[in-house]
Amino acid sequence: MFRDESACNTYNYGDSVYWDARYIHEASAGSFDWYQRYHALRPFVRKYIPTSSRVLMVGCGNAVMSEDMVKDGYENIMNVDISCVAIEMMRRKYEHIPQLKYLQMDVRDMGFFLDDSFDSVIDKGTLDSLMCGTDAPLSASQMLGEVSRILKPGGIYMLITYGDPTVRMTHINKPAYNWKIDLYIIPRPGFQRPPGSTSSPKSYLSPVPTNDKGLLPADYVLEDPDSHFIYICTKTGQDPDLSDSPAFL
Repeated sequence: MFRDESACNTYNYGDSVYWDARYIHEASAGSFDWYQRYHALRPFVRKYIPTSSRVLMVGCGNAVMSEDMVKDGYENIMNVDISCVAIEMMRRKYEHIPQLKYLQMDVRDMGFFLDDSFDSVIDKGTLDSLMCGTDAPLSASQMLGEVSRILKPGGIYMLITYGDPTVRMTHINKPAYNWKIDLYIIPRPGFQRPPGSTSSPKSYLSPVPTNDKGLLPADYVLEDPDSHFIYICTKTGQDPDLSDSPAFL
């Protein structure tokens, strides 16, 4: 599969030209957070990312999640995006908040950052965007290789995505990245259980059991068919040998 077609359309979401034009066109619309707002993600963020962490927000766009995290006590958040329009917009907006920094950058090449330089990386829809672009598998491996490189041993890559394990594990569960992966599943904002439902609601705050390939059990039923998936990828203590990753071939 060359692209993740499950939620793609004719736009090239991996192209800076597309995003620059979009942010110019939608400048008057204000901020936009993909998938989930911070209040829904806060239990996971607070569980895995200490407030003193050096955090990298990849594909920040014009979302307010980083602002919300600062209000919640986070002290150091670097935000990057491929769109120079979005970055300049956010720099001006948050120039008075020293905890937030913004850089224009392609997540497939983050050579500006040293190895092992971040405690955590948060990705809310950025890998999904690359999966809708051209050369999707290569773009994904380039980005994920960079994320693994800049994460400290023990660091967390938190991936929030619409991609279920059948389409995401093939990309993120590679030995080269040295990640231990835990999976959580949360319903989309506004989801309501069907009237008359008698089954007990699932706990969204507990990891979902997966098989040895990282996939859901065959009998697992999503309470919300349009759920979002949160992959907590913890970099193990041994630095990965990225020379075997497609991103470095």
